Amino acid sequence: MNKESYDLMASFVSQNVSPNVKTRILDVGSYNVNGDHRPLFNNPNWEYVGIDLEPGPNVDVIARSEYSFGLEAESFDVVISSNVAEHVRDIFAWIKEIARVTKKGGTICIITPSRIDEHRFPLDCWRIMPDGLVYMFQIAKLHIVKTVQIDYNTSFRFTVGVARK
Repeated sequence: MNKESYDLMASFVSQNVSPNVKTRILDVGSYNVNGDHRPLFNNPNWEYVGIDLEPGPNVDVIARSEYSFGLEAESFDVVISSNVAEHVRDIFAWIKEIARVTKKGGTICIITPSRIDEHRFPLDCWRIMPDGLVYMFQIAKLHIVKTVQIDYNTSFRFTVGVARK
């Protein structure tokens, strides 16, 4: 993870997650490669769960597959995923699974690069623009709160999308 992605997630948390409300948070693709979001969710009212396909640092639950997490439907208030969508082959099946585990009224935040060098881990499939993220949210029957593209410099540009179920 890079500083820009971390800062984008920190902004999402400060604007969308109340520190005074019991909240279950699922971090999809939480494996700590070079940083994780867990410190952003250090609040006694919040339960943070990291899920990924392999065991490792910052992984609490091993997903059954990319498209079937093996979690109860509508079990999380907030679902986040940062720098993962570009590595998922069938992003439409993936976003539907994210929507499935999100409670009605819950919030989803996806951060994905729209411009960055290839970085296989193990695959690198997509660069997603705001319109593409809007379409992904529509496929999953999510209400779009906002999508924005943020350009940091010549090598980092991210699309950030926030939606509600």
